[in-house]
Amino acid sequence: MIIQSFIPPRRTLMGPGPSDISPQVLQALSRPTVGHLDPSFIGMMDEVKALLKYAFQTENDFTIPISAPGSAGMEACFVNLIEPGDKVIVCRNGVFGERMRENVIRAGGIAEVVDDIWGEPVSIEKVEQAIKQHPDIKILAFVHAETSTGVRSDAESLGKLAKQHGILTIVDTVTSLGGITLKVDEWQLDAVYSGSQKCLSCTPGLAPVTFSPDAIEKIKSRQSQVRSWFLDQSLVLGYWSGEGKRSYHHTAPVNSLYALHESLLLLKNEGLEHAWRRHQDMHNLLRDGLEKLGFEFVVKADARLPQLNTVYVPEGVDEAKVRSHLLEQYNLEIGGGLGEFSGKAWRIGLMGYGARRENVSLCLKALEESLR
Repeated sequence: MIIQSFIPPRRTLMGPGPSDISPQVLQALSRPTVGHLDPSFIGMMDEVKALLKYAFQTENDFTIPISAPGSAGMEACFVNLIEPGDKVIVCRNGVFGERMRENVIRAGGIAEVVDDIWGEPVSIEKVEQAIKQHPDIKILAFVHAETSTGVRSDAESLGKLAKQHGILTIVDTVTSLGGITLKVDEWQLDAVYSGSQKCLSCTPGLAPVTFSPDAIEKIKSRQSQVRSWFLDQSLVLGYWSGEGKRSYHHTAPVNSLYALHESLLLLKNEGLEHAWRRHQDMHNLLRDGLEKLGFEFVVKADARLPQLNTVYVPEGVDEAKVRSHLLEQYNLEIGGGLGEFSGKAWRIGLMGYGARRENVSLCLKALEESLR
């Protein structure tokens, strides 16, 4: 067996993630590696924190990228905030709500599940009723942008509802950060996690997180140890904070953090509101074209994610065969359905650098040809 250097094909990524990466971010990856305690790198870390605060719209001091994928960001929030016996309301309207429930159980908590139909947003009324039924609830957990269905839930109303009852929130913004309106401080959210590979258009493998002062107080007042050493945020604090000096915790992914710095800088230079509007504009173009081709959206317009468009596969069409054709003939990737929508829907991403007019045109042309 002869193994040579791996040269990947050049794809256009329009699935549920990862997204297309801009040339500037790819170039940043190739810069010289320095030590993760090098003074120059420590200065860049401070800039990453500042840029993440802007992206999350927060002043939380503890706003960092965890050196692992978005799923680790999720687990970090749960294992740090939940102690054995804590009751947690978990809103489940897709695959990632169910993963939240699994995290609650593994952290020793008790999950009180509020279910909604896949493709519909979390019901504020159901959550309010659950809070009334369980006055000892400690945490409310929900997904802002459900990647398995393409639906947006009302994070602002859910955050404020929880705060009215003295409940902390854990919020999944893996697909929403940088793509739709997200205001952590204004919406009074506590533990919020995301991923680098969606609307930030960075390399996969980093999980931006932010913890409110209330969440940090919960971590500091724990009566039991966090069940994960690597994800114990009280141990990481010393690496991501301090005046010009950092204590060793782990070897940070230096070049990946260069890339995140560059992607966040691109977002800052574009402006959050402009980025949010660009995603919506490109969604509108894609929506009009898909509807002309006869596609039906899974999610109603008022709760639809512009950056993740889920449409039903036309009757009689082999969805996997079409996706393979798109990949082979157009170097275009779109995603299949997950869970209840497996084999029944396609998920078409317009994320970050990939939310461009030429990508919309390519996707519509390729789908039209493939469906003939």
